[in-house]
Amino acid sequence: MEQGVLKHRRTTLERAEKFISTIYFTDVNLQGKLYPKKADVKSLTHWAAPNLKDEHLRFEKVVKQKFTPVKVGQQFGPTWATHWFRVDVEVPVEWVGSEVHLRWNSGSEALVYVEGKPRQGLCSEYDRLDYPLSESLQADNRSFTVYIEMACNGMFGAGDNGMIAPPDLNRQFTLSCCEVAVFDRRVYNLIREVELLHDMAKHLPEGSERGYQALYTVNAMINACDVNDPTTFQKCHEISSKFLQQKNGDSQHTTYAMGHAHIDTAWLWPYSETRRKCARSWSCTIRLMEKYPEFTFTCSQAQQLDWLRRDYYDLWCEIKKYAKEGRFIPVGGTWVEMDGLIPGGEACIRQFLLGQNFFAQEFGAPCKEFWLPDTFGYSGQLPQIMRHCGISRFLTQKLSWNLVNKFPHHTFWWEGISGHRVLAHFPPGNDYGMKGKVEEVGLIMLLRSSQNFKDKGRSDKSAFLFGFGDGGNGPSEDMVERLNKMKDIDGLPRVKMSTPDEFFSAVEEEDGGNLCRWTGELYLEMHNGTYTTHARVKKMNRLCEMLLHDVEFVHTVAFIELIAHVYPYGQLPKLWKLLLLNQFHDVLPGSSIGMVYKDAHEHYEEIMTQGNEILAKGFRDVVRKGNFLFPKPGQTKCIIRNNLSFDRTEVIVIETEPSGSGPAKKPAKKRQKRSPQKQAKAQQYNSEGHALYCVNIGSYGYSFLDPVTSIQPAEVQEQDGMYVMKNSLLEAHIDQQGRVVHMYLAGSDRDAVDKEYPANQFVMYDDIPLYWDAWDVMDYHMETRKAVTDVISETEVLDQGPLRVSLKFSLRISDKSRINQQIILDAGSPFLRFNTEVEWYENRRMLKVEFPTSVHAREATYDIQFGHIRRPNHRNTSWDTARFEVCGHKWSDLSEHGFGVAVLNDCKYGHSALDNVLRMSLLRSPKAPDRMADMETHTFSYALMPHAGIRMDPHTLTYALMHHFGTLQEADVNKHAYCLNSPLYTVKIECDLDLPPSTSFFSMSTTQVVLETIKLSQADRGVIVRFYEAHGGTCRATMTTSLRRQITNAVLVDGLELKLKGEEDQVDLTHTENSITFTIKPFQIIAVKLIGF
Repeated sequence: MEQGVLKHRRTTLERAEKFISTIYFTDVNLQGKLYPKKADVKSLTHWAAPNLKDEHLRFEKVVKQKFTPVKVGQQFGPTWATHWFRVDVEVPVEWVGSEVHLRWNSGSEALVYVEGKPRQGLCSEYDRLDYPLSESLQADNRSFTVYIEMACNGMFGAGDNGMIAPPDLNRQFTLSCCEVAVFDRRVYNLIREVELLHDMAKHLPEGSERGYQALYTVNAMINACDVNDPTTFQKCHEISSKFLQQKNGDSQHTTYAMGHAHIDTAWLWPYSETRRKCARSWSCTIRLMEKYPEFTFTCSQAQQLDWLRRDYYDLWCEIKKYAKEGRFIPVGGTWVEMDGLIPGGEACIRQFLLGQNFFAQEFGAPCKEFWLPDTFGYSGQLPQIMRHCGISRFLTQKLSWNLVNKFPHHTFWWEGISGHRVLAHFPPGNDYGMKGKVEEVGLIMLLRSSQNFKDKGRSDKSAFLFGFGDGGNGPSEDMVERLNKMKDIDGLPRVKMSTPDEFFSAVEEEDGGNLCRWTGELYLEMHNGTYTTHARVKKMNRLCEMLLHDVEFVHTVAFIELIAHVYPYGQLPKLWKLLLLNQFHDVLPGSSIGMVYKDAHEHYEEIMTQGNEILAKGFRDVVRKGNFLFPKPGQTKCIIRNNLSFDRTEVIVIETEPSGSGPAKKPAKKRQKRSPQKQAKAQQYNSEGHALYCVNIGSYGYSFLDPVTSIQPAEVQEQDGMYVMKNSLLEAHIDQQGRVVHMYLAGSDRDAVDKEYPANQFVMYDDIPLYWDAWDVMDYHMETRKAVTDVISETEVLDQGPLRVSLKFSLRISDKSRINQQIILDAGSPFLRFNTEVEWYENRRMLKVEFPTSVHAREATYDIQFGHIRRPNHRNTSWDTARFEVCGHKWSDLSEHGFGVAVLNDCKYGHSALDNVLRMSLLRSPKAPDRMADMETHTFSYALMPHAGIRMDPHTLTYALMHHFGTLQEADVNKHAYCLNSPLYTVKIECDLDLPPSTSFFSMSTTQVVLETIKLSQADRGVIVRFYEAHGGTCRATMTTSLRRQITNAVLVDGLELKLKGEEDQVDLTHTENSITFTIKPFQIIAVKLIGF
């Protein structure tokens, strides 16, 4: 008799691997016995569906179509097409009592329908190829008919020679398998046991006793197994059971497992395909819930659930059933999993408002945790936005992608710029698509989750999200079986099927006091090119955010002033949902295929068109039917509207009708024929023949055209080969390339520009990342700087004052690309504006503009949602070095004591600061996944604003330089950035002569507090006003309203517009009939419901 053999670890591991391999020795191994019997289907017929884009094709229509015979081996296409198949099955009588599956492989995604209902998704990439026809075939039920909807795309679209490559639009997909087969459940269970033992033997520390026990156990199983003799299978199971029944100790780390299917709302496929992905993924989930009562599943994004509710109502009803049982668990609270950096603050709140409303209405309760696992960085204001919207828990894992620094925590308190905290967790497996295995090549899996956990000693718990993701599909039976077998095995972390609430509650109750704190933003050291890619999308996003803000303000005023006014309750949520949809974290960042942006821009066009129509109607009601007499016919007034919470004195342009049928005449000094309405005499005509006026208008109000006359003029003159532009505040010296060589504040000899390097210098960089083309700007791009100096047309004068002076010039980037720019200085303006047009047709190159300053500082400041954040402008540490490109919103600033320079913009988000240089990223030219990304003509504006405490006397309209007021706060940088983004709106309209010449509907006692939002409550007739503290300091502020109805009560509410309890004393909110006063802390967000309107 043979004695025991000393096992060689490598050969034994490979023996076990080959024993269950789907590739090697399948004629003699265990895997080859999984389907012992196979047969052809009775018939297979086909119908090619038309391309209906967003319209969901109902099954009732499909079955009425003419289906024609097809065969296995045929190809179907092209990419994004839909093909339907009817499969008729007659199972052999010999298979009675067996588990029988329909097997299908079309090399694509597909969805099985039975009796007209979606039953289960199929997917070739993830080997989800089986649909169970019967767990135990009955003799009187051997005939089956199923329909299969085949999508001509893979799980990740149809990239041409690479996953993120632009799609191959002519791909054909081969139907390689359509058959029925007996599925041997005993073989399947043994495969899972061999796999588990093999993985433990392989991935437990080499030399560990438990690892060798697993090795010898799996070897014994293989010795005992005769794959051709099923009677040996029980003996093999007994061998494995003896090992697997050995339990963990009480101190073992606990892994809270929950299923998940991360489905990108658009990415390498369009929105319309996501609607079908949801059905394919979640139908698989429901089938698993029917079979495994302990299985739980988390599902985010209200938009996707709403799509499913509309398109697949039968499946929706099944989901609602399991949601009521607490097993299908809505998470996240937002409309979509939005980008975490670029959306404005109010848009972030609307994500929660609309998302939580949906979850509460459809599932009976709002979500408790913010779920954002795949976004490219997280704003430092998100903790307060979460808390403002009733959420105190946060889950992500994306920072595990950091290129340079490993984030030091997995479970911690995240504190935002306002001091608000949320409990944050990063699953230590560093993935939201775990497979339930001990270890997989290239991925950190279950075992290493506990080893990798950075908060050992402070917490012994972690979350584990399992399921195929990004393109959806979700958990598989293999994953659930693996995790069930690992519930409590000596040598592995303890595993329990759980829920997010159970996990976070356990951490809060047992570990909350032990956890560390991280303050500020969560910066992802990757994907920083997404701040710039697809520039037009980002421009349209900001324009639409501003437009919806204006619509709500105007219609709220109209609603209060006019009893008969109809607030657009039906239209506004629709437009907001379109905007929020486009803020998904692969759409707004610019990392999707071209088809997605075709849809996105259609959404933006709808928002702009309908939004402007609604806005115009609301404003007509405000000025014609409010607290005024009905306007007399024929009395046309030019009315200017200010949609911001700041009083403003600015130069406006009113278009005039050109004489004759041709274009407006030039030069600027020649008058054009004006429209017949009575209108104040223009103070200047610009180079296009339009009238210019300087006007003064109160916050959130309007004014008749009543030009300000006592304002010092702007002027331009040529001097020493440069142009000198001046107004009462600034003096700028511009060279023949359009660069700012010198810039002074009036009354000062301090040059804001570096003495060696001019500002407004355009620079080009090579922009070739390691892989993620649309996503990444690599640090080495900074070594390829090339100044743009090829002049097409030198600087020349356009406008000569007195209200506006301007210059123009053109630069050549390449044979295909050029820059045309106007430099504008208005009378009384604290900044120099640059209106820019770029014809852009480059290949993996990046355009920036840089502003070398004379400022010495160790930090730069950047505008973000509801506040600002300071970041180092040096490279002292690896953390500083990794932040070579950062996200900011409307402005960036470098300041020293008493002096600073800010760069304002109207649609840019990529910024950098090193030493004394501020740079703004303007355009990129990646070729994947959209080969045409940014290939067009772009227009945008930015401005350069030096500040040393400029203060205006509101009575004399003169300015004084106060060197002891030099901060960006005292200079109102934030206010002027808002004004750049929201120009005064001018309209000619008939109105009554009794209409007050000017009105400020809402005003603030200080610019330190911004009145960001004015809207009607979603639940009643109350008015919601939302404020934030913009300077970073505590203050007391008063909002005053001139509306005709009185305030009878003022209630503190949250972002969901629900009354807050317990915070009234901190805010000290008081009110009169026309005002409210409150105390607000640094960067705090406060919302108040005004009652009585």
